[in-house]
Amino acid sequence: QVQLVESGGGLVQAGGSLRLSCAASGRTFNSYAMEWFRQTPGKDREFVAAISQSGAYRYYADSVKGRFTISRDNARNTALLQMNSLKPEDKAVYYCAADRRSITSGPKVSPSDIAYWGQGTQVTVSS
Repeated sequence: QVQLVESGGGLVQAGGSLRLSCAASGRTFNSYAMEWFRQTPGKDREFVAAISQSGAYRYYADSVKGRFTISRDNARNTALLQMNSLKPEDKAVYYCAADRRSITSGPKVSPSDIAYWGQGTQVTVSS
């Protein structure tokens, strides 16, 4: 089992940047694929980005491709989401997620496929 804690959310102007961090507990962080999802009120949680256990495979939603970068530091049990060129439509609660299964064939884009979740961090982008 793994526990996830997000940080780094906040308020930023459109065009600005934020970096979200996800700190994971336990000694087996490198056995988990890590993903980021986001959710706005009244909408389903949606996939944002994913990175495989080794970091060799990375996937992005079309809406964030070219602006967001997912990475991980297995030595520090941390996953990161660098968000640049933020838009008002990026405003959401961002969730870190972890799952032991391989994502070399593609990310887990359905929230129901994810085993572990963080508590979420709010990102607000002003226009």
